Amino acid sequence: MVTQEGTAGLVSRRMTVSQLLAEHPWPRELAGARRLEWLWTIDVAATPAQLWPVVADLSRLNRALGMPLMKFDEEDGVRIGRARYTGVLHEWTEVPWNWVSGRWYELVRLYRKGAMRALYGVVHLVPVGARTRVHVYYGVVPRSRVLDLGLKWSFAAMGRAYHRVLPKLAAELVATSAATPGALKLPATPLRPEAADRLSNLGAGLVASGLDADAVRRVVELVASADDVDVERIRVRERARAWNLDEDQLLRVCLHATRAGMLELTWDVVCPHCRGVRESTPALGAVPTRGHCDACGIDFGTDDERAVEVAFHAHSSIRPVLKSVFCSAEPAHKPHIHVQRALATGETSSVTLPDEPGRYRIRLKGELTDAWIDVREGGATALEWKAGAPPDGGAAAPGATLRLVNDAATPKTFVVETAAWLDLALRPGRLLSFQDFRDLFSEEYLGTDVQLAVGEQTILFTDVVGSTAMYAERGDPAAFVEVKKHFDEIFALIGAHRGAVVKTIGDAAMGAFNDPLDAVRCARAIHTAFPPGRGAAAIRLRISINTGPCIAVKLNANIDYFGHAVNLAAKLQAAAESWQIAMSEATVGAPGVADYLRNEGVALDDLTVDVKGVAEKVAVKRWTVATEAAPA
Repeated sequence: MVTQEGTAGLVSRRMTVSQLLAEHPWPRELAGARRLEWLWTIDVAATPAQLWPVVADLSRLNRALGMPLMKFDEEDGVRIGRARYTGVLHEWTEVPWNWVSGRWYELVRLYRKGAMRALYGVVHLVPVGARTRVHVYYGVVPRSRVLDLGLKWSFAAMGRAYHRVLPKLAAELVATSAATPGALKLPATPLRPEAADRLSNLGAGLVASGLDADAVRRVVELVASADDVDVERIRVRERARAWNLDEDQLLRVCLHATRAGMLELTWDVVCPHCRGVRESTPALGAVPTRGHCDACGIDFGTDDERAVEVAFHAHSSIRPVLKSVFCSAEPAHKPHIHVQRALATGETSSVTLPDEPGRYRIRLKGELTDAWIDVREGGATALEWKAGAPPDGGAAAPGATLRLVNDAATPKTFVVETAAWLDLALRPGRLLSFQDFRDLFSEEYLGTDVQLAVGEQTILFTDVVGSTAMYAERGDPAAFVEVKKHFDEIFALIGAHRGAVVKTIGDAAMGAFNDPLDAVRCARAIHTAFPPGRGAAAIRLRISINTGPCIAVKLNANIDYFGHAVNLAAKLQAAAESWQIAMSEATVGAPGVADYLRNEGVALDDLTVDVKGVAEKVAVKRWTVATEAAPA
């Protein structure tokens, strides 16, 4: 039986090997083997929350410790690691780790080459006031007694490195208030002189073109001096938050930097369970229709809005980055997972739920069955989850105990993760609804058989009222010129309100927005630009808006949006006339929209419209922005 009980009684003393292994026992198949063991206890001046992103990110930490480079490949869903220690090649299978975020992790490696048959490691953090007592355990099963002396020498050196490096890193974390993935900063590979000059010139050119100077400076500094891990996959939303920059400004800089040859853009197919990148392509048209994750044992389609992410990395002509890791560092790569615990048949384990209130998803790895646990005050202090039956969700108190029971006939991995997607990802829907992308990358087309989910979008349609009469009165050439001029103004307003022009249909325009409030503000701005009395023969417009999930498809060599949300947005035109905006309840009920309308003193008319294919009438909210003045 496996147990993992609290460590409150150990706060005032250091754990012994036997005490640590009582909480983190060796895997059954290795428990009886002859082994060598080391346990280092290090007190550092940082909290577990501050320290966790560093100790869990072994790709960086092992470099700081002076460990040799590790390379990983995936073979049939299994990670195979390779490294040279003292000139000897070691090759192993990386067993999926167990961990409770902010508290401990366990790793197992089964070697097929090298001085060891197996390695078992544990890092266990215990809070001691505002400090942390770090217990680092390593045990190895030697391949033969002849190799014992070399292993003892190597691990003694590792222990000295831990004692030297961890206190220093903790002090730096506290001084910089850093407690995020990537908090451990390592020196970058220096740029070649010609590459440094080119990077500087490209940055100056971006600033001269009118892009945000601070955002350009940050990107140039990142490419020039950040650790290889940071420039291998640059996530715009993550960087914008870390640098306190406007996300749109930074995205605009990254897109223009890609066009200039400073960065490269990739479309990454991501597993919806482990959220690891399964495939990466520089061209949207090469995004596959389906993905597969061997590690999780699931198939998934790109019609899942979470299946594709957009990332940037340094252009290879300026800074070639070797895609390598120094350790698989699974907890750092999966910050959305609070608990991952593998149990053999008949095993049990007690783990601690998060202290932070919120909704958490519980599931078995590779299976679709899941449930939800709401962590809140007043919830249960203990829950049980059996693998052989669907998990029972419920309310749990912060830090409650969750007892895991594998009563199934096969090994199971239990996972507790945040319910909300850790949305530091740049989704295709955001990019395809960003005018700069459509302007700069007009050749980026979807594959003909790909239907790419772009999540919730707000679709806006404009339409010229009385266009037939206008063409008859003015003649086709004059009317066409007027329509073209009005498109120019509408396109500029859509872009100014963080939207993108999808297409025009006759004298109608279609725009897409990520934020419904941007669409509503844009609609008002359009009517303000074409008010009553603008001219004797002024164009009069009506606008309709709807919010809902969409898919992106290739149509006539362009990227177009389709789905019920688009169809309904178009149908709502029937509820509007000149200087009016017809909005669906989904749009009016979106965050921020109702407050905006109320603050502006807007009076809405309640209507219904018939929509073909929809059984019931559709409710519409209509806003009359202006009315034509009565003749004097």
